[in-house]
Amino acid sequence: MEVAPNGLRNRILQLIDNEIAKSTLEKPGRIILKMNSLTDKKLIKALFKASIAGVQIDMIVRGICCLRPGMPGISENIRVRSIVDRFLEHSRVFYFQNGGNELVYLSSADWMTRNMERRVEIMFPIEVKSLKERVKDILHILLSDNVKARTLKPDGTYTRVQPREGEPHVHAQLYFHELAVKNTKKIRQTPYMKQLKPKTHVEEE
Repeated sequence: MEVAPNGLRNRILQLIDNEIAKSTLEKPGRIILKMNSLTDKKLIKALFKASIAGVQIDMIVRGICCLRPGMPGISENIRVRSIVDRFLEHSRVFYFQNGGNELVYLSSADWMTRNMERRVEIMFPIEVKSLKERVKDILHILLSDNVKARTLKPDGTYTRVQPREGEPHVHAQLYFHELAVKNTKKIRQTPYMKQLKPKTHVEEE
């Protein structure tokens, strides 16, 4: 676990450098990042360094993104998308392939200078395998969205993602909403929940 303003940025820089060190031509490194905003110059430069080294980077940045992807020789291995939909999302997820020993973190911090230097923020690893797989599945759905997603171009403009011919439509927030409803129904059918009968009147003293 790391906490800002003491050590969070340095830990992220270490994770990026580690991904570079473990990246090979046969098995390139892989980073997936989900956050609201990216503005911190030191972290952007580190991502450029990783891209130049061949690390494949996918980013889901809902709002401000000061990194320009797809620039030849600098950020050609970086892809950035934004998903803005009915529900406001604030989750921050950081995935590092780590040579096959995958690392997944959740955090309160966007990659902004104010979050790294002037706020108390936290980043912690997910160590339970089932939970790690669940978060990876969430990232996969977000990267597959072709209904609400927009991709950031090298010139700073955004283009809406269009499904290819014959490709199924993937609407990430709708998918998560339907999954939540389905899981809620399952929970309500468990023996424990069935025995919890709601009160229909106020008992007199």
